[in-house]
Amino acid sequence: MRTRPRSLALTAMAAATALALVACGGGNGANDPGLAPAEQQPQGVNDVNPLPRDQVRDGGDLRWPLDAIPDNFNINHVDGNLLENRFVVDALLPGAFTRQADASVALDEDYFTSVELTAESPQVVTYTINPQASWDDGTPLTWSDLQAQWQALNGTNPAYLPADTAGYDSIASVERGVDDKQAVVTFAEPFAEWRALFEHIYPAATNLDPDAFNTGWLTGIGTTAGPFRTESVDTTAQTITLVRNPNWWGEPAKLDRIIFRVVERSALADALANNEIDFYSIGSDVNLFARAQTIQGVTVRQATEPVYNHITFNGAPGAILSDPALRHALVRGIDRQAIASALIGQIVPDVEPLNQYIYLQGSADYVDHAQDVSFDPAAANAELDALGWVSPGPGQPRTRDGQTLTVRYVETTGNPISERIVGLTAAQLTAIGVNLERVPVASADLFDQYVTPGNFDMIGFAYSGSPFPIVSNRSVFVSGSESNVSRINTPEIDALFQQAATELDDAARTELNQQIDQALWEALPLLPLYQASGAYAVRETLANFGAGGFADDVYTDIGFTG
Repeated sequence: MRTRPRSLALTAMAAATALALVACGGGNGANDPGLAPAEQQPQGVNDVNPLPRDQVRDGGDLRWPLDAIPDNFNINHVDGNLLENRFVVDALLPGAFTRQADASVALDEDYFTSVELTAESPQVVTYTINPQASWDDGTPLTWSDLQAQWQALNGTNPAYLPADTAGYDSIASVERGVDDKQAVVTFAEPFAEWRALFEHIYPAATNLDPDAFNTGWLTGIGTTAGPFRTESVDTTAQTITLVRNPNWWGEPAKLDRIIFRVVERSALADALANNEIDFYSIGSDVNLFARAQTIQGVTVRQATEPVYNHITFNGAPGAILSDPALRHALVRGIDRQAIASALIGQIVPDVEPLNQYIYLQGSADYVDHAQDVSFDPAAANAELDALGWVSPGPGQPRTRDGQTLTVRYVETTGNPISERIVGLTAAQLTAIGVNLERVPVASADLFDQYVTPGNFDMIGFAYSGSPFPIVSNRSVFVSGSESNVSRINTPEIDALFQQAATELDDAARTELNQQIDQALWEALPLLPLYQASGAYAVRETLANFGAGGFADDVYTDIGFTG
């Protein structure tokens, strides 16, 4: 899957990738046993074949398939904000916290000995850097690296093109603490999700120069500081090779190398069977799921994953779906359970639609707030009647004042998953008198020509969440944000996000987030469909790797048992 995460680290938001870039589906798979239902999988558990380091052999190459070489290896840049880039740079760059399987975060002690909220009025967070932490060129990692990153990402200099400024734009200063290994961060206004900051830290030289920030990591990887270092980036062979870093001060990596290689989705199963790669993401592809069960030495690992498919509505002034009552009526006519079951029911039996915007399935705070928009064709028809959209007969498009109720659904060409979702939605909406016009477009044109300019009524994406729901979601749903591609917002939602963003009490902030979710179900800027299966086909001998769920990979512990 090639997805733009809503948050990087997740700390910054960008528009998500279209379903055209998600795994393709097909096949019947009627006798496939499937995997455990998502609701039966304990919160806080992933499926990675966990083994102590002494049971993992030293050496070996992990061959990791990618959909594409990242557009920019600066993950903090708007063009670098891709999940595939994260797979690469997580092995190379410092960060303050790592994500855990239960959707919490933990201090990364390889880089920081402590990161603490040391004052609340004004808010101050003190970062104490591991004395051993240094860049591969021998330069120590210091407070000035954090200061430079804040200056690049705070939005005050238009020459920089960051993926997002969330949190960094709330900081008043980053100053030297007791020594060069301590940074004191003082906020101009409270920032509740401060742990989301400084997740992927780049050298000061990258962040002090806008040109270096924007273009310095376009075709290659600069100075890093991780358990691996870069050996090569070969755009011709479409490979990225990382090797164990001899200068690493922490637990040494078990693997000799990680070789990222671009592999077409249609070729993944054959590549794994032919011993060319060591795993692949199954996603919504029942064919890939069925093939995984036939490949010798391969197992399927699965854990609830914070990625979901959805339909975004265009609510811009003048758009047919600018009327929230009409959006509500259409949603009552869409059977999300049928869509979820059709797409991944063979992979995850008893799958349920996603009924939250803010907290995803697998989070302790996930609550179903979607009861008012449950599938009910009779209610949908009644609501459309009340809005004056008259039905000339069963299956015939409704009209009002001489206008046909036509909705343009933009879909990506050549993608079976996108085609299946749109096809099911079209049939369901036709049944309540909506003329759904399918508009096929090339995936390369989807964002520039359709999403960004608002050239759609309905459109499909995949979004990625994070342990930081405000950072992840705020720019998607508030007014005045370029990332709010639905153009749908309300003063209530804006105010609740502002209040939650500055609420330092965890319980109070969670309650505000639940209020935001309820308000979003009333506004309906988009319709969540189903959460990703989180299923992966993985070589049986691969340890500490597979279906990570909400957790980051621990690159030093990944390896083979034989």
